[in-house]
Amino acid sequence: MVGVRGIVAIVGVAGCLLLNLSHAGAAEPIAIGAIEILSGPNSKYGVAIKKGFDLALEKVNKTGVLGRPLEIAYEDSAGNKEQALNAARLLIGSKKVPLLLGPTLSGEMFAAGPIANQRKVPIVGTSTTAIGITDIGQYVFRTALPESDVVPVVLKTARDKLGVKKVAVMYAADDTFSKSSYDVMKIALENLGIETLTTETFSLKDSDFSAQLTKIKGLNPDAIVVASYVEAGAGIMLAKRSLGISDKVRIIGGNGLNSPKVGEIAGAAADGTLVGSPWFVSKQDPANDEFVRDFRAKYSEDPDQFAAQAYDTLFLVAEAIRGAGTAEPDKIREALLKTTYSGVLGKFSFTADRNPADSSGVIVLEMKDGQFHILN
Repeated sequence: MVGVRGIVAIVGVAGCLLLNLSHAGAAEPIAIGAIEILSGPNSKYGVAIKKGFDLALEKVNKTGVLGRPLEIAYEDSAGNKEQALNAARLLIGSKKVPLLLGPTLSGEMFAAGPIANQRKVPIVGTSTTAIGITDIGQYVFRTALPESDVVPVVLKTARDKLGVKKVAVMYAADDTFSKSSYDVMKIALENLGIETLTTETFSLKDSDFSAQLTKIKGLNPDAIVVASYVEAGAGIMLAKRSLGISDKVRIIGGNGLNSPKVGEIAGAAADGTLVGSPWFVSKQDPANDEFVRDFRAKYSEDPDQFAAQAYDTLFLVAEAIRGAGTAEPDKIREALLKTTYSGVLGKFSFTADRNPADSSGVIVLEMKDGQFHILN
């Protein structure tokens, strides 16, 4: 038999349950979409980006966004343009997300970006650095510094600090990003007065670079400028060493080679490689110290540039949704243009054409013993 106090206790518990259920219903997550390469040869980029997003998401959800948790619905593009396009259609059409993150590669953005723009859903690329990304439309943003901001700094440093006066150029002619990166390199080399001895092309699927490098060896360049992703770039480094090209002839890469995987694959053949980055793991400031510490604790590895950019971007997006006061795509787009955020890459805001506003923080990195270090 239950006494009066027992009845009161039961009613109290029931009331709490009802309140909790009501609160749970009110706290339905805000789901945004993300299209990243989570499988296949270029998954090293997409997996790093996802790790950056997920670490930031844990922190964002300690307080939530507009009184609700934030949620990311991931779709794997596998580095395929058609798959990225279909992922955008699925996330916007079926899952009704108010914002998209990604895709990983510039070529994928040229496929998926027009869909987001047509549907008036903001899409934010964290690693899309090719020329013309934000020209896709008013709903296309990027937080990654474009190659046109980074590559000239690296080449100027190579000229002024290392005496690079003549180069050979190699690029993957069958890839949108690599071709765009090459276009930036070509203009920068001309503007800096660095002589291009030869320009050699290859396919991303190639594994034999001996013909191009044999020709280059005979021309005796000071450096080889390469526009490609990690696999091909590392293959060129290994072939360069096997052909006896001097280690003094450095590889100078674009954003595609800015990954620790280059050192893991090419080993000592990667030493001396130069790339540019807006971020470095040893950057000394409290925000970066916390990010690196928490990343190591969660994943038992160091973050790379792609993880850092993703990490900052999620905080930026969360702040924009708060500023919009709603999860409506048009309002989020307007808020993104007004949002500023200070994170591991420093202070960030968008220009009117939806590119990063500040490109002054480019760091030139050199590969030594399988790891990148700031060039001394």
